[in-house]
Amino acid sequence: MTDAGASRARYRRILRFAARYMVQAWWYELFLPRIGLARLAARGRAARLQNIARRFHTLAVSLGGLMIKVGQFMSSRLDVLPPEITKELEGLQDEVPAVDFAAIRALAEAELGVPLSRAYDAVDPVPVAAASLGQAHRARLSAADAAETGFVDVVVKVQRPGIDEIVDVDLAALRKVAGWLSRVRVVRDHVDLPGLIEEFAVTSREEIDYLHEARNAERFAEDFAGDPRVSVPEIAWERTTRRVLTLADVTAIKINDVDGLRAAGIDPSEVAAEFATVMFDQLFLNGYFHADPHPGNIFVTPTPGAERPWRFTFIDFGMMGEVPDRLRRDLQQLVIAVASRNGKQLVDSIRDVGVLLPSADTAELERAMTALFARFGGMGFAELQKVDPREFQDFATEFGDVVRAMPFQLPENFLLIVRAISLTSGMCSGLDPEFNIWDAVEPYAAGLLRGERGNVVQAFGREALSVAAIVARLPRRIDDLATRMENGQLAVENPKLDQRMRRLERVGRRVVSAVLFAGLFIGGLLVRPDEPAFGWVLIGVSAVPLLHAVFAGVGRR
Repeated sequence: MTDAGASRARYRRILRFAARYMVQAWWYELFLPRIGLARLAARGRAARLQNIARRFHTLAVSLGGLMIKVGQFMSSRLDVLPPEITKELEGLQDEVPAVDFAAIRALAEAELGVPLSRAYDAVDPVPVAAASLGQAHRARLSAADAAETGFVDVVVKVQRPGIDEIVDVDLAALRKVAGWLSRVRVVRDHVDLPGLIEEFAVTSREEIDYLHEARNAERFAEDFAGDPRVSVPEIAWERTTRRVLTLADVTAIKINDVDGLRAAGIDPSEVAAEFATVMFDQLFLNGYFHADPHPGNIFVTPTPGAERPWRFTFIDFGMMGEVPDRLRRDLQQLVIAVASRNGKQLVDSIRDVGVLLPSADTAELERAMTALFARFGGMGFAELQKVDPREFQDFATEFGDVVRAMPFQLPENFLLIVRAISLTSGMCSGLDPEFNIWDAVEPYAAGLLRGERGNVVQAFGREALSVAAIVARLPRRIDDLATRMENGQLAVENPKLDQRMRRLERVGRRVVSAVLFAGLFIGGLLVRPDEPAFGWVLIGVSAVPLLHAVFAGVGRR
């Protein structure tokens, strides 16, 4: 099959998969409940979801590319998706098939411009990791390069051959699926799917540019310079191009290797709590964050003899996100609202972030959020699992009705934030079933509140000066007002009030016309048997007030 033929086959295969299960979802989740068969639809839901996850697993492994990214995202949602689904997909973190080393060698030599034997002292042909977009091999730098960089052992990341074309095809298929879903009103009203796909396209193309990734790594390292909790591998720039990245070998214990952590004397629950804090710092303080924190991209590195016994080592900086200052402040207010279990403040924060449109009537949503905090606030992942599923279902039904009625939307530049928070929450729950996100949020929110108080003091000082200036001008302004009242020169203008009064006058005149029409028309009907001519005159004349009642004000605003 030609390359063009393979691309078409890949594109059609993705679309067939999406179309099949979109139709299935419509049938079971929308049509059957609408005709009173909701119980029938719910009876086999778990088995259906597990079957979809299993089939998607097969599809993603066989296709690779961006399909692996989608599966990795879902496999980390331990806090939301049922374990049957995450279990089916979790192998995608490590199950990406490797590319033959001969093809990797050819691409690397073409990029570096020299044989691998000259670029490195040695390269292990067995990959240390095979990812969806690239492949990593251990190697040793030459003596000259090692002397210049300060390290010898490295990992060489090489793009998968033809990955540019694969990404193009996958994005085209995702755009098509987004177009289908955008025709569904509930989706179209809440999410700009085409916009999200374009945002995903930008991050995906950046992820296959290793020069971009190397610069990201250096910026991330600057943010955590001097922080003993986090380390970043150094880059060997002499052996780095757009398709080949050479960096120091920092392989250690994978963050989700619970047995490995315990064997090293590291408590997984401490790792979970610290990881949440590190990710919160990136999202809400630094404003620059690792947007792909799945288990393959984070190591826990023991540090014997150091003040801290271990640290996090982040790798793979192809997918990074930025939080603008305004959005970061709004997100901080949202964290404070969650920590304080304040339903009204949470709804206000959601609106400020841009997820909830300003036109929304939020009274019911505030009530639902308050009920949510009252019943489930403070519960950890393990505690939530002990709640009666019927209670969850009843609450979810009521809460879902409220949410669907709200004019929600997913703002631009929000996809990576949602992804990072989702992966973090899932990772922490996997490390520690007793992990409680509230415990991670509260001390962080307390620090934000302390900073907020300082801002409040400054704002109060500015407001006091403003009030003082108003008070100083007040006597003169009162005297001017009294003089104008004595001279009959006082006028009050309220454009909105004037506009409403004019509208009421028009409505009143139309009501009078409608009453007059009814009187003339009915009178004509009653008079017509005795005096036909006069009766028809009344009926005919009634058309005049009728036309005024119906058409008066048409075209006005």
